[in-house]
Amino acid sequence: MTARMTALFAMTPENLPRLFPHRVTDRLRESVDIDACLVVDDFRQPDAARALAATEVLITSWGSPLIDQRVLDAAPRLRAVLHAAGTVRGYVTEPVWERGLLVSSMAQANAIPVAEYTLAAILLAGKNAFVSRDVFTGLRGAPDPERERRRETLGNHHRRVGVIGASRVGRRLLELLRPLDFEVFLSDPYVGPSEATELGAVLLSLDDLLRSSDIVTLHAPDLPQTRGMLDRRRLALIPDGATLINTSRGALIEAEALTEELVSGRISAVLDVTDPEPLPSDSPLYRLPNVFLTPHIAGSIGNELSRIGEAVVDEVERLVSGRPLLHQVLLSDLDRVA
Repeated sequence: MTARMTALFAMTPENLPRLFPHRVTDRLRESVDIDACLVVDDFRQPDAARALAATEVLITSWGSPLIDQRVLDAAPRLRAVLHAAGTVRGYVTEPVWERGLLVSSMAQANAIPVAEYTLAAILLAGKNAFVSRDVFTGLRGAPDPERERRRETLGNHHRRVGVIGASRVGRRLLELLRPLDFEVFLSDPYVGPSEATELGAVLLSLDDLLRSSDIVTLHAPDLPQTRGMLDRRRLALIPDGATLINTSRGALIEAEALTEELVSGRISAVLDVTDPEPLPSDSPLYRLPNVFLTPHIAGSIGNELSRIGEAVVDEVERLVSGRPLLHQVLLSDLDRVA
């Protein structure tokens, strides 16, 4: 009889029941031996050190300690690191790659609610729902002489949507947009015209996408080369009356330039992320009618977190059966993904 693999949770303890509720943990236990009462957030603890000696599968998430050479020395049997979150940056160090361990990220599972949030924002932006709500509630039933004029510019039929980044979120969003009557543009330096067509979009340069779109949505990874990619010059390319959506990272947009554009009222924005995050209490973005702010909720929250745990169990099942992982991360990927 083949011995079962031993697994260990490494994350902030409060994340465990959110990611791995009982039904998901029960399924995990069908494939590996794991102590659901042991959640490590410091590998220096005695219980953690003892567990590492037998661990073959390390299941990490937000709050996991750094997996460095000292940890690897204490875990001679370790074969795989399965990350129940997005990026593995900040958790996986160079010795992990040098040792040839399998690394997998559940970023694909986390991409699903972000894409769904973005689709909702696109549809509402096409109706100018955010500004219209404020006007409507402010009038409190009084006549609105500007209503008909504004309505002429609204609607989602052939609305032009520009997607920046064919990331996991970007690709999922493109899938969701496909059956709708949008004109979809894509900008991504790693995608060619034929692939863009397969994804349901027309490939444009970043500048041309910004000039051409009624709604611009940002899905590029947070990398040194992408920070501030939407600077003052590029923000000025966005047409008057357009909407900018950011569910990626606030640092991808030059903060001061964005604030100036939004204060001017020239464009609108739906911002789930900002730079800094949260914004200072005196930021004008809190008060602008053309800005819809949410507190970084596009990613997995509440019952959506268990989807990530389920994706980890899927990977564990593939690992123990000798099949390739679905969401393996390679060292070469880190130059262009989050």
